[in-house]
Amino acid sequence: MVEASREPGTAEEVDATGEAVHSNVYSVANVVTILRLLLVPFFFAALVSDSARSDTIAVFLYAIAASTDWVDGQIARRTNTVTQLGKIIDPLVDRLLLASGVVGLYLVGRLPLWIPVVLVLRDVYLLYGSYILERHGRILPVTHIGKLTTAILMAGFTLLIAAGIYPEWEQVGDWFVYVGMALSFTTALIYTFQAQRALEEARKQ
Repeated sequence: MVEASREPGTAEEVDATGEAVHSNVYSVANVVTILRLLLVPFFFAALVSDSARSDTIAVFLYAIAASTDWVDGQIARRTNTVTQLGKIIDPLVDRLLLASGVVGLYLVGRLPLWIPVVLVLRDVYLLYGSYILERHGRILPVTHIGKLTTAILMAGFTLLIAAGIYPEWEQVGDWFVYVGMALSFTTALIYTFQAQRALEEARKQ
């Protein structure tokens, strides 16, 4: 069996979720993640301009930033270059993409106010829960349903942005968003139960 190569001078550790991570920040996966982060303000500026031309730019930028979420993770794992920086920045970029998408779509009148309010409050709740867990030395891994929720919401937002060019896509985009909202509640409940168990185990030690 051929072992995955390591970059010279890179320290490898195992994080709280049991995954091997490297201290080196220079990797192809991290470059992709940073590029995704840099696209966020340009996408948001194009979306809130609310014109046919800016919608074209916005949907292109958002689709690129959202679809490459899968790419950077696959690169990191297949090349054995998962880093601490990547594990922090990648979910942050996802949160920023969701927040900028939902707020921007509300500002241009394509989403009702309750959707951005609920999503922002859910993220604040989950971030607070993560903070409490970290204080007890616990980190919950991202679940498959959590990844699915993010993917469906991003797909819905992409379709609603594109609805500025193709209005017939609005109903499909709405459907994706409502399914994503239902999954958001489910994900929050799952993380809550997992966090409670993790805290109970931490307090027994």
